[in-house]
Amino acid sequence: MNRPAGLLALSAALAVQPAAAAPVDLDAVRAWRAEHAAAILEDFAALLAIPNVASDAESIRRNAAHIARALEERGVTTELWITGEAPPIVYGRLDADGAERTLGVYLHYDGQPVDAERWTSPPWQPTLYTASLEDGGVPRPLPRPGEAIDPEWRLYARSAGDDKAPIPALLGALDALAAAGASRTSNLVFFFEGEEEAGSEHLQRYIEEHREQLEVDAWIFCDGPVHQSRRPQLVFGVRGYTGIDLTVYGAARTLHSGHYGNWAPNPAHRLARLLASMKDDDGRVLVAGFYDDAEPPGAAERAALAALPPIDDGLRSELGLAETELGNAPLADRLLLPSLNIRGLASATVGETARNIIPTEATASIDIRLVKGDDPARILDRVEDHVRGEGYVIVREEPDLETRRAHPRIVRSIRRQGYPAARTAMDLPISRQIVAAARHAAGDDLVLMPSLGGSLPLHLFTDLLGAPAVIAPIANHDDNQHAPDENLRLANLWYGIDLMASLLTMD
Repeated sequence: MNRPAGLLALSAALAVQPAAAAPVDLDAVRAWRAEHAAAILEDFAALLAIPNVASDAESIRRNAAHIARALEERGVTTELWITGEAPPIVYGRLDADGAERTLGVYLHYDGQPVDAERWTSPPWQPTLYTASLEDGGVPRPLPRPGEAIDPEWRLYARSAGDDKAPIPALLGALDALAAAGASRTSNLVFFFEGEEEAGSEHLQRYIEEHREQLEVDAWIFCDGPVHQSRRPQLVFGVRGYTGIDLTVYGAARTLHSGHYGNWAPNPAHRLARLLASMKDDDGRVLVAGFYDDAEPPGAAERAALAALPPIDDGLRSELGLAETELGNAPLADRLLLPSLNIRGLASATVGETARNIIPTEATASIDIRLVKGDDPARILDRVEDHVRGEGYVIVREEPDLETRRAHPRIVRSIRRQGYPAARTAMDLPISRQIVAAARHAAGDDLVLMPSLGGSLPLHLFTDLLGAPAVIAPIANHDDNQHAPDENLRLANLWYGIDLMASLLTMD
């Protein structure tokens, strides 16, 4: 990286710092950030310019090397862990004199694939806009040193929000603390993954091979957006994930709908009825036992839910929804229950290529989000039991002609590997310390959420490594993560630096 000499000079000061008793004075952090904001954005843009789809091995390794160099410049002892062709883990350790606590910091540096034609600016050509595109923002150059910067400007690029944003926030916090002579109160372990958006296939193996180097008192997960109200938030859990693809079969060959309609069963009709049997009109899942294992929230979680700002009416208006499930039940409450979602349907074709036929098969792809207490395999068993209860025989392979002749209703079931949910209790001593530090940065605006709606492999850290984990998001809620025109609002990046500085100096 092309870093100003003033920033490089901070490296030696970062290697060892004595413990302190209180979070850093954020005025000093903000003064340093204001002076170096242009350099922060320049460095961030250089990182965003490196393509980061996990399947692009060469570019992924460039990302890892780039991030490792940035950590090393700040005195972090850094390693690249490589298993076969898997994306590397960027591992680092930075100790503090007298620290009795070790914090682990997780983020992922890979991003979702892109459809470049749907982007306003090229996805790996970071472009600064004067506002969001929806609010009429126009491109402008990156600021020069000393130039005034509007916190409402947005930087557009793949992974600007999900999940490279925490990297400049963390690096900026380390630099600001060193410049202010402030003391970190925790040893730090950095664990940056390059395969999260591709399913974290090798994550468990990395953790098992390096378990001793990953012994920490708590994990800070840097991922996800702030609350939909735009207020900062801490999140204490994530949903788990699993899924299933169901294919219903009709005749062995495509049939003319005039010659055979009203006689040959239509698999699309049958699939529609099967799917409709799984949920009622209010959104309740009707699969027997689907909710039985969900662990209810505790007293601290219920109190946090009661204190959440009201967002549902605004969200419904923003999304063009006249009503939402279960009589407009609050979104936060619904995230504490498992969900069954049809993520895709396929049978023959529609539009100009539609034909007057009875298709041979119809497929639904279903994703299931799990909550704490749910077992991925057991919940798929219950879904398959429901399918059998609707009169279907389940097969695992494409049915042959003999199987089709023997059974009037056949479903091919393809189960996807899943992982469980995880949730850290809000009333643990370390949870309270993290909340206090985040409040130092966010003030009374801080929102405490028992769980995110999305899924992360958090259970590998909470269960396998036995340490609590708290998610500390910084990206704006409207950052278009996973979609075209992903972006980061600069005010959120500045907040991220404040947050990281507070967490690294917390009591």
